Amino acid sequence: MKEVSKMIRTLVLLCTLCISLQGFAISEGGDQGAVDTKDEVDAYILHHIKDAHDFHLFSYTGDNGERKHVGFPLPVILWSSNGLAAFMSSEFHHDDAGKVIVEKGGSKFVKLHGKIYELNAGASEVQFDEHHHAENAAKVLDFSITKSVFGILLVGLLMLWAFSSLAKQYASKKVPTGFGRVLEPLVIYVRDEIAKPNIGEKKYRQFTGYLLTVFFFIWILNLLGLTPFGFNVTGQLGVTAALAIFTLVIYTSSGNKDYWMHMLWMPGVPVLIRPVLAIIELAGAFVIKPFSLLVRLFANISAGHIVVMSLIAIMFTLKKSLGVVGATSLSLVLSFFITLIEVLVAFLQAYIFTMLSALFIGMAVAEHDHDHEHDENGHEVPDAEDVRGDFI
Repeated sequence: MKEVSKMIRTLVLLCTLCISLQGFAISEGGDQGAVDTKDEVDAYILHHIKDAHDFHLFSYTGDNGERKHVGFPLPVILWSSNGLAAFMSSEFHHDDAGKVIVEKGGSKFVKLHGKIYELNAGASEVQFDEHHHAENAAKVLDFSITKSVFGILLVGLLMLWAFSSLAKQYASKKVPTGFGRVLEPLVIYVRDEIAKPNIGEKKYRQFTGYLLTVFFFIWILNLLGLTPFGFNVTGQLGVTAALAIFTLVIYTSSGNKDYWMHMLWMPGVPVLIRPVLAIIELAGAFVIKPFSLLVRLFANISAGHIVVMSLIAIMFTLKKSLGVVGATSLSLVLSFFITLIEVLVAFLQAYIFTMLSALFIGMAVAEHDHDHEHDENGHEVPDAEDVRGDFI
């Protein structure tokens, strides 16, 4: 009981710390000064959930009135008209308006609205049209280590270390110790409550590794997204789309004869309707299923970040009407409870993505012709394979 109370206190302290640091980041987030107005807050929140080429923690105004930024840069790797160019993002000096020009490898680069452009030959500054689009610059192939890429690499290394340690403990002892005691029940839960019921006893081992990887990858990244460092990896459409495509490739390549027969020439229905049902089934397998996976994760995580940041911004937007103490107190209380809910949502979204992936895989590998148990009257008893087969 004491350990549970200690964990709860630690969680509360971490949530409060994250809210405070995020609020400080908002208050000092602008390039020209503090973020105070509603439009500035909206712009900052949208900027916060996007990917970036560096980690920006906060800004402050020095004694000489110059705006100073605190954070750390990341590598910028570009393929331009003159070939490969690499440098650190600090060379842009936190500029995102196309004012700072970086010359590398015979090319000139500017950063505009989070994207890096190469200036045309002979150009010395960016020229904009009436819609504020660059007229004399073009986008380049960007292979940079952005915040999202850094987060993916970080979580990948953490998972490799954690599960390698757990595997070594299993090889040398029966009961894991240390952090392995935390991982073991989660691994068993994914295996027994997600993989086995949805894929079946015969084939679940083949796909459990993928399901474990997806579950812990999404869950840890969701938790990192609650920190003030600006991680929003699972809120990036490209990342969720890649995860959905992985699931699509696995259940498509693993589908058995029954799966494809039910999809392309469904038995038990009139022949004239079968081509129509085949089109619907193909659309469901190749478009609707992966689309539902990527949009559900992307939308829920992005919405959670927007809600938390919006509630934190109350301390600035309602400062005049409620006063500093009232606005700050209301902001902290609401943000604290929403952050606790977001901790639950972080696990829930990882669970839902893994559960649906297991269900789609189970539908593809379900065996329709297999031995059944029989009741006392000699009738076949439907089992999990029949249930999964009926989903097709």
